[in-house]
Amino acid sequence: MRRDPIGFRYASALFDLTREQNSLDQTLEELKAVQTAMTDTNLLDEVFRHPKMTDEQKKSIIKDAFSGKVSTPVVNLLQLLIDNKRESLFTSIVESYQTLTYEQQGIAEATVYTAKELTEEEKEAIAVTFARRASKAKLFIHNVVDKDVIGGIKVRIGDTVYDGTVANQLERIHSRMVAGNVSR
Repeated sequence: MRRDPIGFRYASALFDLTREQNSLDQTLEELKAVQTAMTDTNLLDEVFRHPKMTDEQKKSIIKDAFSGKVSTPVVNLLQLLIDNKRESLFTSIVESYQTLTYEQQGIAEATVYTAKELTEEEKEAIAVTFARRASKAKLFIHNVVDKDVIGGIKVRIGDTVYDGTVANQLERIHSRMVAGNVSR
């Protein structure tokens, strides 16, 4: 994922503040809850983009909707985004904040491509195995069923791909045969 540099700066500032307050996880949950609320109500897309909506009205909506429900730094971030006309960066800020929080905690997200849906036990086994390979404390697994995967799995962690699919193994065998090197 390519990050927005301006959104990353906001996320980084919020991250530094909440790390000092030992509230990284709480803030991440709050940001996701606010993002869900904004998506469900079309707050950013329809309400805040209306030409007659003033900044004061936007701030009032934010204050009424989120004060007392989320921490002060999150409400202040939302109001700062309104002041700077950067409300559209909120999703990017949430993603960047999550990335920073996960890096701090040694957590990564992995996308696992398989021919069939994985069971919880299979996801856990993959998470444990690939967390060690990626030098992470924990992996969150997102399973994608891919009709092109005949068998095996393909795991993407950040920019690294571990491809143990049958198609990839057949391709490697084919390449070795073409090169005249049939031995391993």
